[in-house]
Amino acid sequence: MKNEPVVFERTFNAPVARVWKAITDSNDMQQWYFNLPGFKPEVGYEFQFTAGDDPKQYLHLCKVTEVVPGKKLTYSWRYDGYEGNSFVTFELFPDGDKTKLKLTHAGLDTFPTSNPDLVKGNFVQGWTQILDTSLKPFLEKAA
Repeated sequence: MKNEPVVFERTFNAPVARVWKAITDSNDMQQWYFNLPGFKPEVGYEFQFTAGDDPKQYLHLCKVTEVVPGKKLTYSWRYDGYEGNSFVTFELFPDGDKTKLKLTHAGLDTFPTSNPDLVKGNFVQGWTQILDTSLKPFLEKAA
């Protein structure tokens, strides 16, 4: 269906505490995600970053909406100058000495369909790259 969120599940060879730190600590985040200086996993914390493909860069405007320490982080995700608002949720589940991460990006259908950069397939591709090419090696590199 058109308004279904994109959902990814990955199991990482790292304990929950390590994964939580990776998704909430600004020093860790800049190594695999985006440079978010001063990021705080606190409800109401607002942050922004610029990203996109050259030559089109988008200013992302985000606000933390839910935090369950060690388990869940949700923030809004929208674009400056564009309609729509979506939500990104990271959920962590212990799996022995590993961690199952469930990432849900909901509300993609609120973005303008006239903008080919903001179609669902691009989010699928982007999150797949971030999780598999950036986060996985960051978490699983030798400590």
